[in-house]
Amino acid sequence: MVRTGSRARRALLAATASLLLAGCATVGPGGPAHRGPPASRAAQDALLKAAENRLVTDCLDARGLTLTARPRAPDQDRVFQAALFGEGPRELSVTLATGATVTANDDGCLATARHRLYGDQRRWFRAQVTVDNLRAEAQARMRADPDHRAALARWTRCASPPGRPRPDRPDPAVAARCARETGLDDVRARLEAAELATVRTLRRDELTTYRQLRDRALRRAVELSASTHPQKGPTPS
Repeated sequence: MVRTGSRARRALLAATASLLLAGCATVGPGGPAHRGPPASRAAQDALLKAAENRLVTDCLDARGLTLTARPRAPDQDRVFQAALFGEGPRELSVTLATGATVTANDDGCLATARHRLYGDQRRWFRAQVTVDNLRAEAQARMRADPDHRAALARWTRCASPPGRPRPDRPDPAVAARCARETGLDDVRARLEAAELATVRTLRRDELTTYRQLRDRALRRAVELSASTHPQKGPTPS
């Protein structure tokens, strides 16, 4: 996670708890009717969330804690956050091509769950952070392109009131009209697609690792789902 202040961390905690709790409902009674991972990306994501939720819940339970989105007393909240996210210096760190640095602990229940699910938390963290930020990297490269700079300059002149500097937030209708008339929309569409293809080539090793570890996690998630909802065999006569 990006290093954050206490308020942002509390918001992240609430969001994480909500996502993990939502994972409880992703596998219905009786479990999946197939032995392999589901085909659709959405179903795979749901399966992984359910598996991660189970592993996090097991880890917290071993520490005498319960996953809940309900407010806690400050002391209890600190204990829970340390158990879920880890504490102390953040051992995991990835500096992206955009210049942003993403960090996380590797001793909390969330990291433990992902290590069990993906097989290698450090490799997964680096691969996931990189893959999740491919579009941001492509957009940063696009903004440095001379064609984009020229189109943005035209847009700025178009969106600026006569004789006055451009407002921080131009009227949405004016901004959209200027983006069309100055060609900024077309330039962005062309450059972003090209830069995304370039970035995916530059980060092919991380993409390969991401796919390999995700495939491993999907197989593990199927096993966990099967152990949670074992299929019933024929009834003896």
